[in-house]
Amino acid sequence: MALQSVTNVRHAGIEEAAEWLSKQLEKELSSISVEEAVYLARAFAHYMNLTSIAETHHSVRRTKAPMLSKSCDEVFSQLIQMGHSPQELYDYFCQQEVEIVLTAHPTQINRRTLQYKHLRIANLLEKNDRPDLTQEDKELLIEDLVREIVSLWQTDELRRRKPTPLDEARGGLHIVEQSLWKAIPTYLRKVSAALKKHTGKPLPLTVAPIKFGSWMGGDRDGNPHVTAKVTRDVCYLAKWIAADLYLREIDGLRFELSVSNCSEELHRVCMDLRAKEHEMHAGGHHHGQHGDGWVDRNVNNLEVAGMSVGALPEGIDLPMGTDGVHEVPHSVDLPSAIVRLDDTLQPLITSYSNGQSRDPSSPTSSASDSPRLATPTFASTPTSGPGPLEKFSRAPSTDKLSRANSSSQLSEKGSSVTVASLLHSQKRRAELVTSSSVDRLLNPRRPDVAPYRVILGHVRQKLVNTRNRMEELLEGIATGDEEIYETAGELMEPLMLCYQSLVSTGSSILADGRLGDLIRRVATFGMNLMKLDLRQEAEKHAEALNALTTYLELGSYSEWSEEKKLEFLVAELKGRRPLVPPNLEVSPSVREVLDTFRVAAELGTNCLGAYVISMAAEASDLLEVELLQREARLIVSGELGRPCPGTTLRVVPLFETVKDLRGASGVIRRLLSIDWYHNHLVKNHNSHQEIMIGYSDSGKDAGRLAAAWELYKAQEDIVETCKEYGIKVTLFHGRGGTVGRGGGPMYLAIQSQPPGSVQGRLRVTEQGEMVQAKFGLSAVAVRQMEIYTTAVLLATVHPPMPSRTQKWRDLMEEMAEISCEKYRDVVFRNEQFLQYFHEATPEAELGNLNIGSRPTRRGKSGGIHQLRAIPWIFAWTQTRFILPAWLGVGEGLKAMFEKGHKEELQEMYREWPFFQSTMDLVEMIFAKADIHIAKHYDEVLVSPERRSLGEEMRKSFQRTIDMVLQVSGHQILAENNRTLLRKLICRTPYLNPINMLQVEIIRRLRKEDCNQKLRDALLITINGLAAGMRNTG
Repeated sequence: MALQSVTNVRHAGIEEAAEWLSKQLEKELSSISVEEAVYLARAFAHYMNLTSIAETHHSVRRTKAPMLSKSCDEVFSQLIQMGHSPQELYDYFCQQEVEIVLTAHPTQINRRTLQYKHLRIANLLEKNDRPDLTQEDKELLIEDLVREIVSLWQTDELRRRKPTPLDEARGGLHIVEQSLWKAIPTYLRKVSAALKKHTGKPLPLTVAPIKFGSWMGGDRDGNPHVTAKVTRDVCYLAKWIAADLYLREIDGLRFELSVSNCSEELHRVCMDLRAKEHEMHAGGHHHGQHGDGWVDRNVNNLEVAGMSVGALPEGIDLPMGTDGVHEVPHSVDLPSAIVRLDDTLQPLITSYSNGQSRDPSSPTSSASDSPRLATPTFASTPTSGPGPLEKFSRAPSTDKLSRANSSSQLSEKGSSVTVASLLHSQKRRAELVTSSSVDRLLNPRRPDVAPYRVILGHVRQKLVNTRNRMEELLEGIATGDEEIYETAGELMEPLMLCYQSLVSTGSSILADGRLGDLIRRVATFGMNLMKLDLRQEAEKHAEALNALTTYLELGSYSEWSEEKKLEFLVAELKGRRPLVPPNLEVSPSVREVLDTFRVAAELGTNCLGAYVISMAAEASDLLEVELLQREARLIVSGELGRPCPGTTLRVVPLFETVKDLRGASGVIRRLLSIDWYHNHLVKNHNSHQEIMIGYSDSGKDAGRLAAAWELYKAQEDIVETCKEYGIKVTLFHGRGGTVGRGGGPMYLAIQSQPPGSVQGRLRVTEQGEMVQAKFGLSAVAVRQMEIYTTAVLLATVHPPMPSRTQKWRDLMEEMAEISCEKYRDVVFRNEQFLQYFHEATPEAELGNLNIGSRPTRRGKSGGIHQLRAIPWIFAWTQTRFILPAWLGVGEGLKAMFEKGHKEELQEMYREWPFFQSTMDLVEMIFAKADIHIAKHYDEVLVSPERRSLGEEMRKSFQRTIDMVLQVSGHQILAENNRTLLRKLICRTPYLNPINMLQVEIIRRLRKEDCNQKLRDALLITINGLAAGMRNTG
């Protein structure tokens, strides 16, 4: 009770009593044992996580209200009332392109095991809302809930090792399986129903107004652990999981579509498939040799014309068009090639390499936290049934058997054989020999085959082939020649054939069930679930070009002027001869860059999205990537004897610092003035240029107010420049979770963009804890996707108002300049600040969290410039001071007040969406901050000679609050955000004790640096505060 009393007394306005209680609490905490500190930290951290689960559950219940705010139904109605025609609304929405890019930025604190347990608790809360539960049901449910919480309490909260890039990629793919797989058809059904209600036409099945991309496994900016091999493996893994997920849907569809009526076209295709099957039999071939057979030879699934004795497809007992009530779907057992090889398995490798026979009964397991995304174990007994990767395999042909026999040979490209591939090939050989006769007995051929099952049987086999091919590629095994799905269009074709046949024969109700949902999933997820972006620093490409020109004795590229670089690059791009010699010897870092482009050429745009250039500052930065792409594609296509898949990746410059943002439009203008580049965009990218703007580094560079204004102006200039050259532009927003890194309510952010900057197209990053918060539950994901798409629609059809007068822009310019100077005076020019930052925050201890594969600094320097934006924000969020989000704002407002512009600022707040959203976000930060807690960190942890700096900033904190409230006209902070206020009232009494406990632990740890128990206790408090603040970096 004493822990909460401080907050309650302070809220009551009794400051002296609150101070006395704080001192007593501080004295009590200083005397507790380490074990007690760990116990308290864990209790408060779990409480904050459980509170978040309850709040999310309540928000989900509220989404079930009719005519929900910001829903498709409400926004469509609103636009029609504004005078937009139904056809105009329909066309705008169907042409909309929104892509949410999930990144591996290290801000997700919770282990994946805990995330799963939180999902199970959320599911129980959802079940508790059911009105048909009896008293006995409720008691059993409470018992289940207690059981989950006990399990949560007895689980280690901390990661004991850093995740690898592959671990991070699995986490991103896990979000698709966990919630998005169910959420996408639900969301698109809602959109379609709303469109039909307001325009008379439903959303076309193949239209995907929202898609997902990923940086996980592709973002190598400052992360040496992301290599070309990692990128290749992540793409193969994504395609493997996609094929596996589609297989589940096909199994259900084959059971449901037992109808006989079909269109003439489908009947003709069905007969062609059967005729081809008979030809294969007449030639002595077995089913499945080329993936064209129509009979499924698997014990565990439905056979084509009836039911076998095996298990029904999962979820087949549920009604059509539903995906069940559980958020956590069944496991996808990942291919064995992603197993982390343990030293204890080396004897197995040796024995198999020597040709010895050995019992492979010892299981290998993934080091991942995910209980569902676990690597399958291999049993030694052949009677154990098909493994997870072979459970849908067909009876093989003798040719396939011979290929399987040869697949155990060493790959020429690999330096060693993995245990997984050896066990896999031995196991597959045994199964291929024995499965055919058993399957023929269990699944006899019958002539009266349902036509849809013939088509879907063919689809199913190609999916099995696709999954097997990806596994073989991951394991470095020589691949076969079976037909697989390379693109989403190939999979879409037979599905649309079935859909059109059902509609033409009067079975539209069947077509719009599971089949319709599957088509929607294919349109959204394709064959890779999320296309992977590549990202690299601009200087890495210049280094590679410098190595090439030096080798070719053309001079040192890095020493050339910008004009000379452009002249060289354009001349090479116009030519046809290869530039990179095959015998080129370069440094490892340059070799990695060249290997990355080679992988990009091999995978193409079927798997990859954009190539993002960090720290882009010149036109040559983009042409360097274009040239390296072309070179790699020439080499790979020559080796393959055919063109590379897809087209070249679109090249996206990322402008991050204030200087680069100011020069962005000049860079784009210079690029578009080059004939080769302009023609390249027209020919290969549909007259379209994508440009990324970075919120994190611009905020760290200049402070939030100045950064927001520079981002706004940069977008205006970029849009205008592209318009001059007849090029469409998509702005890619690199936002973080916190306001200091561009975070905040997405709807508000989109609605405050410059007029004309959206135009129906938007890309935006979501990362770390925000991915789980926004997309971890399917109901929440549906709501978030509605918010994204309706906000983009409104910003396109009814753009936000610009500044009403030039004077408003002048005031904003002056405020931003003053704010930036104050921010830089404190952060970069004050010699005491860096040491103050290290002492007053747990920044130094964040590196022990093991929350990301990427280093926290770009270089070895200990300065603020080299520190990445995430730990910079993360550290200040822990102390509840959140300095980067408000520092400098007060000085800018004060200068305007002193010049008599207070009323104009209030008018700007009421009428200019950009300025209103900027002030609202600063106000929200102040509502979440706590100056008393920040003072406590200073008093206990900061050296006496530096405490005056903290005291000065706290005075600035209070002055800024007063001025922001005067501008907004609010009486209290976040007055217009009642939901946030309610959450803070519930959370603050529990957040403050965690902060005070953290201060005491840091004080002790800095005296006993090697005390592991203290280190664990600190990390647990960091977890608890991150959960309580709802965002970290």
